[in-house]
Amino acid sequence: IRMAEDFERFYTDLKEQESEDAVLTSEAQLDRLLRPGSTYLNLNPFEVLQISPDTELEAAKKKYKKLSLLIHPDKNPDDRDRADKAFDIVKKAVAIMEDPAALAKAKDCYKEAEARLAIMLSEKRRKVKKEGGEGAIDEDEPKAYRKALWVIVTKVFADREKKRKMLEDRANEEKRRNAEAALEAAEKRKLAEEFAKNYEESRDERRGAWRNFQAKKARKEEKGTSMKGSAFKPPKLKPQSK
Repeated sequence: IRMAEDFERFYTDLKEQESEDAVLTSEAQLDRLLRPGSTYLNLNPFEVLQISPDTELEAAKKKYKKLSLLIHPDKNPDDRDRADKAFDIVKKAVAIMEDPAALAKAKDCYKEAEARLAIMLSEKRRKVKKEGGEGAIDEDEPKAYRKALWVIVTKVFADREKKRKMLEDRANEEKRRNAEAALEAAEKRKLAEEFAKNYEESRDERRGAWRNFQAKKARKEEKGTSMKGSAFKPPKLKPQSK
């Protein structure tokens, strides 16, 4: 119950603020775009530009121009940090409007939200009838319906962003592992190449050492210093005493 009351208060304050924002003041727009929860709320370009999903591109650009003039950092030198953030949010929103593929995805969020809401309201009506009612629900009123739709639309945008971020993180992690594996393989190849090079360079040296050893051995045999064959002289025997 407490969470429901908190959300009701948040939603009411939000919509009241949006009504006040109709006068388009710089401070009001900065507060709106950077309000609590804006991380997910500003994923919706229509929410950012305060337009409906069926707004034509030219009308969206005009709204963008009005907003950008109000929140531009140069127009807000005393609040430049917030103005920079807000201006980036508005630029991203109009960029989505100008990109047919991105715009189609944004509108698809509304379609998904409407489909989810239709299922929820159908279940709610069924429950009311089961309890003896006529099937009328609060969302039959346009204002309540718009509120319910706004909630689900915001959730759909948030869910899709979380999924996108998860896939991006997974792809980055896979890229990192592949880079580490490639680096490890390159190090192994480098060590193998260095070993082969050193082995090849030392072959002549090993052959020369062996030839020197053989030559030295031959010279010793010629001088009779070897223990082999006729060069061997047995020690003299001492006479035994009686």
